[in-house]
Amino acid sequence: MAAISSSARVPRIAIVGRPNVGKSTLFNRLAGRRKALVGNEPGITRDRLYGSAEWLGRRFEVVDTGGMIPGESELLASGIFRHAWKAIEESAAVVLVVDGREGLVPLDEELGDRLRRAGKPLALAVNKLDTPAHAALVGDFTQLGIGDTFPVSAEHGLGVDALLDWLVAQLGNAADTRESRNEAAARFGPDAPERSRAVSVEPSGMPPTIHLAIIGRPNVGKSTLLNRLVGEDRSLVTPIAGTTRDAVDAEVERDGRRFQFIDTAGIRRKGKTTLRAEKLSVLQARRRLEHADLALVVLDATEGVTALDSHIAGYAHQSGRSAILVVNKWDVAAQGTTAAEFTTAIRRRMKFLDYAPIVFLSALHGRRLDRLWQKIDEVAQARWKRIPTARMNAFLKTLRLDRVSSPRPLRLYYLTQAGVAPPTFVAFTHGEPRLYFSVERFLENQIRAGFDFPGTPLVIKCRSRQTAKSAD
Repeated sequence: MAAISSSARVPRIAIVGRPNVGKSTLFNRLAGRRKALVGNEPGITRDRLYGSAEWLGRRFEVVDTGGMIPGESELLASGIFRHAWKAIEESAAVVLVVDGREGLVPLDEELGDRLRRAGKPLALAVNKLDTPAHAALVGDFTQLGIGDTFPVSAEHGLGVDALLDWLVAQLGNAADTRESRNEAAARFGPDAPERSRAVSVEPSGMPPTIHLAIIGRPNVGKSTLLNRLVGEDRSLVTPIAGTTRDAVDAEVERDGRRFQFIDTAGIRRKGKTTLRAEKLSVLQARRRLEHADLALVVLDATEGVTALDSHIAGYAHQSGRSAILVVNKWDVAAQGTTAAEFTTAIRRRMKFLDYAPIVFLSALHGRRLDRLWQKIDEVAQARWKRIPTARMNAFLKTLRLDRVSSPRPLRLYYLTQAGVAPPTFVAFTHGEPRLYFSVERFLENQIRAGFDFPGTPLVIKCRSRQTAKSAD
């Protein structure tokens, strides 16, 4: 396994500054979509967020960082500073963002001094200058000694094109392109549209990149698991529940296939979520889950299976994601607890996920990660597995439908697989508008037994043969 190094493909630009100066707004503007959470509460961003950008034919990567407070001993603040400084070390150039309306503060001066000594190409983005009348406020920041200074409004896209020109100049000559400067500016201006994820599919049916969302309650070890899987310190990890707020992406290449992991914020019950940033992060976690292929549902072995664990796992099931149940912290589970007992408790609380494999591991110490990778491969293959119609109908002939409890006799004429991700089957019947639950459950169990679909939900639809004939 090797972590994919984005720096090997495209250069990185780090966006840094003290809390609440608009770094995430600028990041979203450059990345072309609302990937980072934005709000009035300081300290919303904590992890490093990576996004792709392009200007005049030159592609690069932008990195959003948490608000930096040098010399802060508090655990969370020091961790944010460490992660931000790592982004600076990885970058080809750095943009220091300040709040133009608030004016120069001592923390800006300290950060500016540290960044000048870092030896990286450095630009100053004086943000929140939303009207021409604010332009004079730039003069307050000349004492920072940063020659390349740009007045911008990240929220409205004003002045961002000049900043991008400077960035491209630091990265070398732009590639030849048919895109004009005006066309490029339109993509970053006030009316710039958000970009959506385009998914291509290989001839085999599996996409070139498998997307996995890591979900669970706060403080169950999701970020630690991400860091282990990726092989680098990508997500900020502290004992403080709710450290992660943004959904953090990281790519890994293993055995010729790419996996993109999404570390999401811990999901709490609605009544327990108070801060606006926490509410936004939970909404983002659920939204990112719906764009994933697989969900790694992380449980805490030291706390057992809770009602909230079942509730969160239900999100994965209801959205049609494939799922693996990851029991973390198994190395410190209660003495005498066996895997068989824990498995029984999971199956009792999560009957709707009886198809999901269970992996016991320790993300902190990296134990049994190979077992998790094995299950990820198996579940991914099952999600895009397709059974030929001839095999499905030969299989149908072996079924004893007369043994299934049903209000009236059921005749199944034909069974075919209509789709994948998740695998979807269509049963042709004689005039039945829908399958009874007992019949549908029987078919699902038999299909799983006959063709093995670990970790992925199956969708079984009913179609009347008479309706099919009339449609023809």
